[in-house]
Amino acid sequence: QVQLVESGGGLVQAGGSLRLSCAASGRIFTNCAVGWFRQTPGKEREIVAAVNRRGGSTYYSDSVQGRFTLYRDNVKSTVYLQMNSLKPEDTAVYYCAAAASGLWYPPPVGEDKYDYWGQGTQVTVSS
Repeated sequence: QVQLVESGGGLVQAGGSLRLSCAASGRIFTNCAVGWFRQTPGKEREIVAAVNRRGGSTYYSDSVQGRFTLYRDNVKSTVYLQMNSLKPEDTAVYYCAAAASGLWYPPPVGEDKYDYWGQGTQVTVSS
């Protein structure tokens, strides 16, 4: 079993930065791929970024490529999402999720591949 807790969300102006953290518990965390998803009212949840179990392979959606960076610290059992050059359209609830059912190289991008989910953290970007 893996438990995930997101933190670091908040209100920032366009062009600003935030760093989201996903703290994990459970001994299988280091064997899990981890993804970040986001959702706004009226829209489906979408993949933002993902990383494989060792941190050597990453995925970024086109909308965040070049602005967001995903990395993990398996010693601290924490995954981070550094968000720079934020835009109002980045406003959403951000969720981290872990996929434990495979080696995941590259990491999965499908929501149905993820087994464990955090409660989410709100990111609001003002214009």
